[in-house]
Amino acid sequence: MKLDAKIPEGPMAEKWTNHKFNVKLVNPANKRKHKIIVVGSGLAGASAAATLSELGYPVECFTYSDSPRRAHSISAQGGINAAKNYPNDGDSVYRLFYDTVKGGDFRSREANVYRLAECSNLIIDHCVAQGIPFAREYGGYLANRSFGGAQVSRTFYARGQTGQQLLLGAFGALQKEIKKGGVTMRTRCEVIDIVVIDGQARGIISRDLVTGELTRHAADAVVLATGGYGNVFFLSTNAMNCNTSAAWRAYKKGAAFANPCYTQIHPTCIPVHGEYQSKLTLMSESLRNDGRIWVPKAKGDQRPANEIPEEERDYYLERKYPAFGNLVPRDLASRNAKQVCDEGRGVGPTGQAVYLDFADAIERLGKANIEAKYGNLFEMYNRITDEDPYTTPMMIFPAVHYTMGGLWVDYNLMTSVPGLYALGECNFSDHGANRLGASALMQGLADGYFVIPNTINDYLASNRFGQVTTDHEAFAEAEREAKDKLDRLLAVKGTRTVDDFHKELGHLLWENCGMARNEKGLKAALEKIPQIRAAFWKDVNVPGSADDLNQALEKANRVADFMEFAELMVKDALERAESCGGHFREESQTEEGEALRNDEEFCYVAAWEFKGLENEPELHKEPLEFEEVHLTQRSYK
Repeated sequence: MKLDAKIPEGPMAEKWTNHKFNVKLVNPANKRKHKIIVVGSGLAGASAAATLSELGYPVECFTYSDSPRRAHSISAQGGINAAKNYPNDGDSVYRLFYDTVKGGDFRSREANVYRLAECSNLIIDHCVAQGIPFAREYGGYLANRSFGGAQVSRTFYARGQTGQQLLLGAFGALQKEIKKGGVTMRTRCEVIDIVVIDGQARGIISRDLVTGELTRHAADAVVLATGGYGNVFFLSTNAMNCNTSAAWRAYKKGAAFANPCYTQIHPTCIPVHGEYQSKLTLMSESLRNDGRIWVPKAKGDQRPANEIPEEERDYYLERKYPAFGNLVPRDLASRNAKQVCDEGRGVGPTGQAVYLDFADAIERLGKANIEAKYGNLFEMYNRITDEDPYTTPMMIFPAVHYTMGGLWVDYNLMTSVPGLYALGECNFSDHGANRLGASALMQGLADGYFVIPNTINDYLASNRFGQVTTDHEAFAEAEREAKDKLDRLLAVKGTRTVDDFHKELGHLLWENCGMARNEKGLKAALEKIPQIRAAFWKDVNVPGSADDLNQALEKANRVADFMEFAELMVKDALERAESCGGHFREESQTEEGEALRNDEEFCYVAAWEFKGLENEPELHKEPLEFEEVHLTQRSYK
């Protein structure tokens, strides 16, 4: 395997413009001859499927949900970044690019990040034209607010439901193309395998989740927009159905998997409240605009928050990072919350929480203004905890949220398998070792609306595609392998549930490869994961059959992939003996306890190649070069 990032020549600000001119095009009549499969219907998938269809390509779009409207993108709350500089506070495309590279702790590819910043402004114009109800100022201008890792207000939002509104816009565009006949929508279907013929991605094997039927689908290119792998930890802010299966199957068919150890821990989540909890609830980072984070100065202070006087409170982020205060990047906010809780100053019944307090903001702005900004978030918190955040500080604690690692892609968003593309959270390219808040929606829509429609043409115009039907032996073999795996899961008939194994794996990862990692813990996890996997295949209990709706079988199939993926994730974390962004190795920190990079040895993308389950994966390195943003130790003080 050779990694060629295909970064265009020329100045950074001109790379994307020049590249769009230099790629080959497919004329309108020939576009009708090239079928494209899009897997996933969230922001990246829906926008890509709609836009490719608008160009004239026949598109087949797959989702495991009963409607594209139920994609997990709907859960995004706080906003979407763009360099419009409407507040006139010094923002620019270059500053958004700079903040993103710095926020990712210099572990992202500069050219991809600059393109993302360029596309950001186009996204806002496109979404406004769609009718997205962004918040507006009194005079009608689009409103902006701040997010972590930036000193400007560049985040566009629709109260606390930005993802939902953006997804409705992409869904509308997709529905228009379905109505026209350009997109064939396959709902309640899950991708079971990727089919590669003569080195090219030529289709997929899908399972109908209602009937259990395995079906074959051929195409000239396959686009994966299937999200991240945060649910490997069991408890995360992701929907329960979110998984890594499509990306993992692509990895096993030859696509390199990049930086799997990069996991984002979000600082503002409702703390774990029970042994049988199945997921965690995110409270938007936008709350850090007006909420102040604090803990008692004294250890073990169990008094109610409102009884602790001001002089006995530690607003630790404001104290440690005066330039950014409560709006430091997520990795810093999360680690500092863990640190004060480890010191015994955490709050709540478990001591694993900190306060997010709006008393000052309510006094300064009035309750009505706070309600207008965050009302639905406050209501959600109240419904879950039965506490009123208008009168009592919220309690929050970090939780697994987003994954920066993913399938390795070049500048065109193609994986190392020709014809196989990865968009949005499914790829690794834009966020480095830590994603800035409000950048996930930006990347998903940039990839779908503006990048893939320009880059996929070059591949389709540059290659000859022999006639391939689903009768090809590669499809038959992939279907057999998929069926055999499902049959194996059903045949175990053990004593433990899928969730039982998933919890065991997730707890192991959270303890050893979560907010902080060290060599001893990672090596212990590497010894334990194969044991859990072996026990899973000997003692898992999957009731029902493969011939109808069977959610236990769906989950088992995904958890089987997590069992394999977890090992690669920990290997990558052990190999990267430095701290960067969300990957915090305890052996590599500054005197002040901040992440300490090792640029001489680890300034690269770690791209892993599958060599068989019984063999060690091969590590390939894509060197990262920084022409515009010079490597420095991050500081938000």
